[in-house]
Amino acid sequence: MNYDYRIFRIRTSIIGLSPAAFFARALFLFSFLSFSQVTSSIDSTVVKIGEQITYEIQVEVDTSSLVVFSEGQTFSPLEMIESYNADTIRSNNNYKLIKKYGLTQFDSGAYTIPRQKIRIGDKTFFTDSIKVVVHNVAVDTTKQGLYDIKPIIDVRKTAGDWWKYVLLIIFLIGVIAFLLYWFIWRQKPLTEDEKIAMLPPYDRAKLALKKLDESHYLEQSELKAYYSELTLIIRKYLDEKVYDHSLESTTDELIERLRLLKEGHQIDLSPNTIENIERILKRADLVKFAKSAPNTALAELDRNTIDAEIDHVKEVLPEPTEEEKLLDEKYREALEKRKKRRKIIITSAIGIVILMLTFTGFSLKYGFTYVKDTIIGHDSKELLEGDWVTSQYGFPPVTLSTPKVLRRFELPIPEDYKGSVNTTSFIYGTLMDEFSVAVNTTLYGQAPEGGIDIEKSIEGSLKGLEAQGAKDIVTLSDKFVTPNGAEGIKTYGTFRFDGLKTGNHVEANYIFLHFTSENVLQQIMLTYPVNDVYADAIIDRILNSVELKPITE
Repeated sequence: MNYDYRIFRIRTSIIGLSPAAFFARALFLFSFLSFSQVTSSIDSTVVKIGEQITYEIQVEVDTSSLVVFSEGQTFSPLEMIESYNADTIRSNNNYKLIKKYGLTQFDSGAYTIPRQKIRIGDKTFFTDSIKVVVHNVAVDTTKQGLYDIKPIIDVRKTAGDWWKYVLLIIFLIGVIAFLLYWFIWRQKPLTEDEKIAMLPPYDRAKLALKKLDESHYLEQSELKAYYSELTLIIRKYLDEKVYDHSLESTTDELIERLRLLKEGHQIDLSPNTIENIERILKRADLVKFAKSAPNTALAELDRNTIDAEIDHVKEVLPEPTEEEKLLDEKYREALEKRKKRRKIIITSAIGIVILMLTFTGFSLKYGFTYVKDTIIGHDSKELLEGDWVTSQYGFPPVTLSTPKVLRRFELPIPEDYKGSVNTTSFIYGTLMDEFSVAVNTTLYGQAPEGGIDIEKSIEGSLKGLEAQGAKDIVTLSDKFVTPNGAEGIKTYGTFRFDGLKTGNHVEANYIFLHFTSENVLQQIMLTYPVNDVYADAIIDRILNSVELKPITE
């Protein structure tokens, strides 16, 4: 039990009081603490069903008392619907606490609100019990006007929240597409190194010499670094235009190769050019490996010599033939195709990874089978998650909820029964379909002697199943009770069926429900595939929706 606490104390200074004054003050305080009063009331003793009653408790105490009101459902048979905060009113040297409760009752009759317990300090007080009368709400049906039945109004189906999910998917696809474009497909501006790499070998060599001039190697006497850069420039140029192993060859090997190319008339290099290149390369080797230290003027002269020899080499190089130009063009096209193919592969790989992660995430949340059936499609799943129809079929009516509305069919009546029975049938699907449901109502003009033989009706339903091609029928029976209390017989089991006449029989489930009254036979027949969780859910939902009404309603 919870309590609502209200604590009040009197703070009094007794310093400096005389014995008589102290005794008088103590006597006054004692009489004050011993005072308390509890009353209760309600705002009305006669109410209507569901109307709220305000129950009020007033407690008048001194300022030092501890008051505890009871909480919870202590007003039975009335029901407490709200407990209000206590109000405090100061009256002279006392406090008046007012606690209110909202009570109600939904059945007519005379009730007594029981006494409520109030604790004040270490003492317990009880309120008086109060009687309350709850009346029905009077309705005068003779004064209520009658109106015609309103016509059927087409209700526009609400759009639902599907558009939110569509917008979210579009947004995510847009974000992914933007990221792929920005990081993979976008033509990024070339870096300085990339721009230099696209220049012809001659222009790259000239630009490298210019950057060497802008360096501070000579000012800082870093001759080893200076000659390393200088020889690398000439070697790269020769590697691309004259001899493709110039970079890894030693000085002697490179000079020997240049002389052989000249003697073979493959390139018309002058002896002076070869000697200048040889002299500078060997001086560079001495600087790098023998720690030789030529002066700055000589280093600058070697730089100018290399510059001039690059021009000489360019002059003696033969002009590229049309075939070479075509090969270069094809090479550039192949390079572009490789780049494009690489982008496609990266984009496809990222897309596959995203799809796999999405599929895995949904599979972990909803299950692999559910996600697979959602993507690929599943007949039973689509029926289960579609818009169901709840309707009444036949007379007396059979109320049923199904994935699809049942259509009325006129079934032939044997000659012996024409005129004595009236049959209505509503069907969706056949044995050829994944799922089927049928509702038959047979109304006899005169009740058969001894009543309707339900066992014979069940046997007739099974023979009808056989007539449609069902074989190896397994039959089980049980009692069935609808949610509104109608009792019948449930016949269920499995059968094998070869609808396409291929010799391959498919196993399926069936359920027959039979209900009988004095002159009415009502049948519900269901067929559905085996090992199908969606079909099982469909059947459970249908069975839980079955309601029968007697013919008198």
